[in-house]
Amino acid sequence: MHVKSFRIENFRRLKNVRVDLDEDTTIFVGANNSGKTSATHVFQRFLDPKSRFQIYDFTADCWDAFDKCESASGEGEVEFPKICFDLWFEVDDENVHRVVRLLPGLDWNEEPVGVRMVYEPRDSSSLLANYEMARNGTRLPEGKVETSFKPWPRNLFDYLDKQLTQEYEIKYYVLDRRQCDADLVPKFDYEPFYVGSRSSGGADVVSELIRVDFLNAQRHLADADSHGRAEDLSRRLSRYYQRNLPKFEADLDALSAITDSEASLNQHFTQVFESVLKKIGELGYPGIANPGLVIKTSFNAQSILSTSARVHYALPDVNGNASTQASTLLPDQYNGLGFKNLIYMAVEILDFHHAWEEVEGERPPVHLIMIEEPEAHLHAQLQQVFIRKVSDLLPAIAPGFQTQMVVTTHSSHILYERSFKPIRYFCRAKQNGTVSYSDVKDLSIFYDREEPATRTFLQKYLKLTHCDLLFADAAILVEGNVERLLVPLIIERRAPELRSCHLTILEVGGTFAHKFQKLLEFLELTTLVITDLDSVTALKADRQGDSGTSGQGESCMTTEPAAVTSNPALEKWFSKQTSIEDLLDLPEAEKVVKTEDGTEGNIRVSFQTRRPATWLNTKDDLAGRTLEEAFALENLAWTQEKEGKPLGLGIQGAGSLTLEDLHSRIFKRVQKLDKTRFALGVIAAQDASWTEPQYIVDGLIWLHDRLRISTSSLVTSPLTTEGE
Repeated sequence: MHVKSFRIENFRRLKNVRVDLDEDTTIFVGANNSGKTSATHVFQRFLDPKSRFQIYDFTADCWDAFDKCESASGEGEVEFPKICFDLWFEVDDENVHRVVRLLPGLDWNEEPVGVRMVYEPRDSSSLLANYEMARNGTRLPEGKVETSFKPWPRNLFDYLDKQLTQEYEIKYYVLDRRQCDADLVPKFDYEPFYVGSRSSGGADVVSELIRVDFLNAQRHLADADSHGRAEDLSRRLSRYYQRNLPKFEADLDALSAITDSEASLNQHFTQVFESVLKKIGELGYPGIANPGLVIKTSFNAQSILSTSARVHYALPDVNGNASTQASTLLPDQYNGLGFKNLIYMAVEILDFHHAWEEVEGERPPVHLIMIEEPEAHLHAQLQQVFIRKVSDLLPAIAPGFQTQMVVTTHSSHILYERSFKPIRYFCRAKQNGTVSYSDVKDLSIFYDREEPATRTFLQKYLKLTHCDLLFADAAILVEGNVERLLVPLIIERRAPELRSCHLTILEVGGTFAHKFQKLLEFLELTTLVITDLDSVTALKADRQGDSGTSGQGESCMTTEPAAVTSNPALEKWFSKQTSIEDLLDLPEAEKVVKTEDGTEGNIRVSFQTRRPATWLNTKDDLAGRTLEEAFALENLAWTQEKEGKPLGLGIQGAGSLTLEDLHSRIFKRVQKLDKTRFALGVIAAQDASWTEPQYIVDGLIWLHDRLRISTSSLVTSPLTTEGE
């Protein structure tokens, strides 16, 4: 038996999302403030009796709805905002008897079993009456001069800010899978069967099925002097010892030694504190009726680990074995935070497991462990080992019981160890007015939909690059190493405000960029693709590549009549405009890739365009075949001067050449150009007055507008196209 999925409505950023869980380990990923932690906290709010909802747990659009409920009072039954939490279980034969109370009927046929928990008013009419009573009791007296001060409660939202737990409670309902759609959303006219409230024992239907434990991200570890929320690792080990490990209370020799040590230490305390206690007596204590002060210690075997024993680290001897001699032991504060974190997490997970095994009464069949950001202080390889081995920490589980783990992370190294299947991607959904929501993408769906060859390529690429695609606000896919080096520099020069966004730049080549399309569309990730025209002669064009050798299409200038592109990405996305002439004439608005239904998607392609080129009083609109050629054409004078010599684009005798001849020579030079030298030369001359290729700037303008960056944050002049 295990949790199949859960649905959340009206909880923080999660307006209405469904999350499917893997039977073993599920990984929540996404940018900061995308709702990952909220998806774990909702379990705490609904399943932990000590946890309390706050008014700010409601989605922001519910706040105005509370005040609308106030104005609607007296117009019949008022519908207050609610937080809904649906849990769906897959039930095996060994646990059918546990879910009898949740079966929708005698005709149940092994469908998933669901329970709905709703945080809603205890009684809507009573809530409004209590609010009116509170408001009437704090009105300003008649004749009192109006002031800017408004007594509590100023409105219904203000009232519930203080009285929410008195007016709201959790109620429990049985869900019938047959009365829900394919996405497990109950049909409009379906009324789930009411089980009861938390106060009436309704919570038992859930607590009998699942136990949830949380390993929070804020793990402050120290065995030195600590302050505030610091967590003593030795004290944590002591708790684990007391709960789960065998004690040595039957060891009479050990107990005798402890008793003798206790008596000796008490005698010492009496002697050393005598003068201090006399000083206190001079202040009038203990006086006549008050008890005297005695300093006394009490030893017991269980408390020694937390009071006097400390974790140490044994240095290896010459044979590589750990030594227990005092001279070779290091106190815990001399070990790194990463290993402390690893030890702490391992002990905590084991403690959760043992506590689940020892539940009084009938043990819940499902144990859900939420681990938040395990990567804290861990280096890359250690992160990978943890996520690979975390399930192996636990002892073998009896048939009919299941442990599931949910890991929230910002680490691409943890994703390295997993395929798409267990990943749940939290992304910021399109904004609805002033309220921002989150959506959850189940990458197991993408895994099942995508054709195997492309899926395998993407998984291998993500593993090899450790890319942070799933944590970015937007992505920029570039042709090669030159673009990867120069695009950040162009952003710094022309679009510095983009640096405040979380961008990931991936080097994918024109041959493979289109393979990312379905993944990027599935994630709804805003993406700019910067690629090359790669013009080849029409008669020898071969769609398999662009090596410039016979049989694979000969490279040619973009001015060649009837030239076509050999770039597979352009052929895929603009199949009706494969000629260079058509691509150069393509309007900017049509460079956004269309989705399967013909609507505008989230991917925009930038490639070379015609730009004004001037040489020896001759002007013409020319387009480069590649980035290097386009750069040269837009910076002809600079690249042919001494200052531009490090780029390797200088042409001997350029002063005697026509613009057409110079373009032809540059085209040939680029074929043999050391591209890394070119990129480093541009970087070294970044303060010079060279011009950025306009097709890249146009793409950055689109990205800037798509991300809706506030122009108030611009560091330099706003991004504009030429002539604006």
